[in-house]
Amino acid sequence: MIPRRYRPWTLFLAVFTVLALVATEVDARGGRGFSFGSRGARTYTPPPVTNTAPKAAAPIQRSTTQPSTATTGQAAGRAATTSSGGFLSRPGFLGGLAAGFVGAGLFGLLFGHGLAGGLGSLASILGLLLQIGLVLLVARLIWNWWQRRNQPAYAGPSGQSGYNFERTDYGAASGSASMAPAFDGEVAIEAADYDAFERLLSEIQVAFSNEDVEALRQRTTPEMLGYFIEDMTDNTSHGVVNKISDVKLESGDLAEAWREGHVEYATVAMRYSLIDYVADRATGRVVDGDATHRGEVTELWTFRRASGGQWLLSAIQQA
Repeated sequence: MIPRRYRPWTLFLAVFTVLALVATEVDARGGRGFSFGSRGARTYTPPPVTNTAPKAAAPIQRSTTQPSTATTGQAAGRAATTSSGGFLSRPGFLGGLAAGFVGAGLFGLLFGHGLAGGLGSLASILGLLLQIGLVLLVARLIWNWWQRRNQPAYAGPSGQSGYNFERTDYGAASGSASMAPAFDGEVAIEAADYDAFERLLSEIQVAFSNEDVEALRQRTTPEMLGYFIEDMTDNTSHGVVNKISDVKLESGDLAEAWREGHVEYATVAMRYSLIDYVADRATGRVVDGDATHRGEVTELWTFRRASGGQWLLSAIQQA
């Protein structure tokens, strides 16, 4: 049996171990797990959730597109609404937990046990916090595993192997993409477009791994190319290289597609697996990641093209 005074520390180590396991998700790939780039007028508007990415996408962290005054005002209004009512009245886990502890302390104080009497001692409070955190982390891992296990692999109508997109044609009601409004109109996404998205997913990751700037230039916007070059330069300065291979789209679906003037955009959610690790440039020794086991990532990639042109990657957001 573990002595009572050491139990909180034992729970802390258990939580740390679980967090370490969670942190093994692939994050060394191109972009290093950040959200960056531009989505035109919707850069700071979150894309709709999808079956592949059922949670809200992470907001863009780096972009050459400046937020408009209206977007900034909406964000400030949402922040003010969220923060109103004081700390204990905020919705969510932390507010309810804090209120529970204060309530337990007041209960103990009223009945002569002191402010912490309802919970015993500071060690008991810490132990309870760690136990709750551990239970939540385990529950989340189980839930994520269950979702992945029951995630359908969407197949395209052509029946080709490798088709894992759930096809949604925006603008289909109008008969064709050309009938959509000139500004902020919906765009029809066809089978050839999904082929391009899946191909670009693999080609861009491999080009980043090979540090092939010209290949990236042909497949990304100038803004995204700049971010990738910055990452590669940073790797070079640290004497390492990010190696990526065997990229496979597991499932994907369209979040939204629209037109701004003569430019078309499409944001697609993609869950893909890959081999991703960082190696020492001189020796090839793996310094981060895993060179033998596949990791899995869910991201939203936004592509843009001039009307009738080829798709280029213009933004990546974490799901």
